[in-house]
Amino acid sequence: MPKPARNLRSGLKRRRRQCDPMSAYDRLPQPLRAWLAQAALPWSPRSAHRLWCRAMQRCEGDVAKALSYLTHAERRMLAQDRLEH
Repeated sequence: MPKPARNLRSGLKRRRRQCDPMSAYDRLPQPLRAWLAQAALPWSPRSAHRLWCRAMQRCEGDVAKALSYLTHAERRMLAQDRLEH
């Protein structure tokens, strides 16, 4: 039985990769990699890292709050995608 196309039906803009995504992923902080493993959207390492840096700055370095910020950002994007379809 084939796997369902989990993230391919999104109407969100797709971008071409400019570097090796696995090596970029390996350089991410461990809490961010763990969050990405359960994320609903196919985040690129670059955009995930950019959002992580913003979250850590706004949450004053509190990892738990930063992870909550990431989840909230992803929910906003999913709601936006739902409205577009």
